[in-house]
Amino acid sequence: MDFRLTEEQRMIADAAKDIARDFPPEYWREKDEKGEFAEEFWKAISRAGFVGIVIPEEYGGAGMGMTELLIAMEELCANGCGAGGVWYLVLTEVFGALPIVRYGNEEQKERYLPEIAKGRMEFCMALTEPNAGTNTLRIETHARKEGDEYVINGTKMFISGVDRAKGMLLVARTIPYSQAPKKTLGITLFLVDLPNKAVKWNPIPKHGINFSKTCEVSISDLRVGEDAILGEKDRGWYQVLDVLNPERMSAAAGAIGISRLAIGKAVEYSRQRRVFEDPIGSYQGLQFPLAESFATIKAAELMMFRAAWLYDNSASYKEIGDAANMAKLVAIENAIKAVYWAMQTFGGYGYTREYDVERWWREVNLLRLAPITQQMALNYVAEHILGMPRSYRG
Repeated sequence: MDFRLTEEQRMIADAAKDIARDFPPEYWREKDEKGEFAEEFWKAISRAGFVGIVIPEEYGGAGMGMTELLIAMEELCANGCGAGGVWYLVLTEVFGALPIVRYGNEEQKERYLPEIAKGRMEFCMALTEPNAGTNTLRIETHARKEGDEYVINGTKMFISGVDRAKGMLLVARTIPYSQAPKKTLGITLFLVDLPNKAVKWNPIPKHGINFSKTCEVSISDLRVGEDAILGEKDRGWYQVLDVLNPERMSAAAGAIGISRLAIGKAVEYSRQRRVFEDPIGSYQGLQFPLAESFATIKAAELMMFRAAWLYDNSASYKEIGDAANMAKLVAIENAIKAVYWAMQTFGGYGYTREYDVERWWREVNLLRLAPITQQMALNYVAEHILGMPRSYRG
């Protein structure tokens, strides 16, 4: 096993660090407080080619893989961007570019991928629903065949980026759950161009990551042609898994990057801050938890890159899913501890907006809940890896 980065991978890491220095914590603090999209940052990562990392060269991308995308995400987060370093790339590259690269036909690739690679087409994914939640197989959004078209109706919840997106990966049932010959059959993915008068959205006020709107989406008699189907009709469940695993890897990259950022700021502060005679960084009450947090985060990083390697080398859904879920689980669990102890290091200042730690605390806590809760990740490990009896029914 070779753990060294290739020359290209080092260049991506260095480019991400350079970009992040132009968008320090103060920039993201302002965007979060004003609820503004980070337009300047989006243009910068587009110019750098980051939104085309996984897109083949013939469509204007870099022709690289999930490993390189995670390197970019982690370094952007760790060097000042916090969650902003991963968020926009997940919405457009993981939800848009990746599934089109892997499952799109030639017409779909030519239509969407060059625009994504240039940063001119943002994407979103409409999957989660109010009644289904994590139980994706129970989604109720339905696509009914009518002549050469599909008429789609339903409600989606927690859809980020839909307010700006020009493309949507829409997950719907083409066979109702009660009628499906097998519960994993009857789900189909559609590529939908936005804006569309049949798709309406309403922002949901939320705790953090306010540089991106997260919305409730209502779909009323949306009409799309058969050419909007991505991949195989009725077999979209397996394609959804192929999107969710990279999303979980991305969550791990965000957690690791935020942890590195918070720990770095805490260590810097601890060297300067004196309460009694010595700098507070000399106190083992702070040294030990920060050191432990850093060590466990670096261990989680190895599992994250293992998941990416499996994905890039076309391993089975099971192998990729095992590694992606464990990477997400361990990275987030230890990121919560890392940012907690960073906040403790700053004391009362850690609770103020000026020092940014409270924002990273809000950001990293979202990852406990999305893209999958820690408890559901534990369920996965228990059932699918350890072989224990299933603890819930679909």
